[in-house]
Amino acid sequence: MCEIARLPSLANPANLGMILARDWRRHSLRVPDDNRLIEIHCAAPFAKLHQFTILLAIHQHRLINVKFDGGQAVLRSTYSGRINAGYRLFGSIRLEITMHLQRSSCPIGRIAQNKIRPKKIPCTRARHLFLQGLLVALLGVASAAPAVASSLQLPALLKLASSEHHAGKVIFVELVTPDLVVAKQFYGKLFGWTFRDIENGGTKYAEVSLNGRPVAGLIYKELPAGDRRRPAWLSFISVRDVDAAMKTALQHGAKVLSEPHNIPDRGREAVLADPQGAIFAILDSSSGDPPDVLATPGEWIWSSLITSDPDTDAAFYQSLFGYEVFDLTNEDRAQHLILGSENIARASANALPANKPNMHPHWLNYVRVEDAVKTAARVVALGGRMLVEPRLDRQGGKVAVVADPLGAPFGLLEWPDTERKEVSK
Repeated sequence: MCEIARLPSLANPANLGMILARDWRRHSLRVPDDNRLIEIHCAAPFAKLHQFTILLAIHQHRLINVKFDGGQAVLRSTYSGRINAGYRLFGSIRLEITMHLQRSSCPIGRIAQNKIRPKKIPCTRARHLFLQGLLVALLGVASAAPAVASSLQLPALLKLASSEHHAGKVIFVELVTPDLVVAKQFYGKLFGWTFRDIENGGTKYAEVSLNGRPVAGLIYKELPAGDRRRPAWLSFISVRDVDAAMKTALQHGAKVLSEPHNIPDRGREAVLADPQGAIFAILDSSSGDPPDVLATPGEWIWSSLITSDPDTDAAFYQSLFGYEVFDLTNEDRAQHLILGSENIARASANALPANKPNMHPHWLNYVRVEDAVKTAARVVALGGRMLVEPRLDRQGGKVAVVADPLGAPFGLLEWPDTERKEVSK
């Protein structure tokens, strides 16, 4: 059964309510075989509802718009495309609802046990932690962020230029590492990546491709013996105006690690540390942003911000990228914030483990794999380390957290092939 929650007042059509569909895999939610309907079984009466629109949060994918006509418990898709039969959703699903009512009184028969907050920040405070036992070795000193010289010429993100720009999307990642040879051997054997070396102005760089498509970059940075810094993957988040974004970030407590600069063919970028210390980059890509499609195995599929204060950090990134923030706290009460833009879930924000007081806030990026258990074992066989054993994720996939032989952490996400690669606009 699912429960219906309401806000104190629904007089304003802009108010938000929420349906909490519990344990859909057993009885709350199913996707019928005709690929067109999502069905929810609820005990609460819907008959007096005039109309509402539901935004269904799908892991990394478009928040599917569906309509409900009062008196029926079937939600018909209103977006151009199809919902795949057997679509794997969150193990515990919350559906954001925009109410359009003709009356000020609430027509819903009962109130859920858990009060629902609007989807805009501020969100509820974190009560329990996500990724317990995470042992990530990360870039702990701000100065470890790469100060890429503007004289360095890097390839465009897209071979065929596009007019697409998706603010808030992680559009590229770069590994800061003290040994390009070891990194290339490890990732090449693990994911089948290929590399093209670039050296310009003393900067050593390797372009990473999969099946002829750029997927990442490797940049050399010396780490002397005894240095506490660690290699790390740097996330590049899309913006249209790097300078304006940097100004906004500074106003909200960020620090600049690399001033805005142009890189021929690549675009304009800057490197920042958010108010909690997590390092990230912003990029206005000269060739446009990669399209919103489901990653294939060997490509990056998800990004997670692990932070000491998810609510505060989510508010910071919302001010910077215009994110909508969804609180998808699971039944175990572990807080899980989704950062979305353009009706697409872009990343998540989760709390640092309480038993790791010396761990710094950081971004953790996940590569899609066909088998998380086998790939994690392969990481160890190639000289890497297991940080978090493979386990079932709340989104229905299987995840693991590992580190390469030089200590850079990254995630593995096994995601079923039932989803469509193309995501309709």
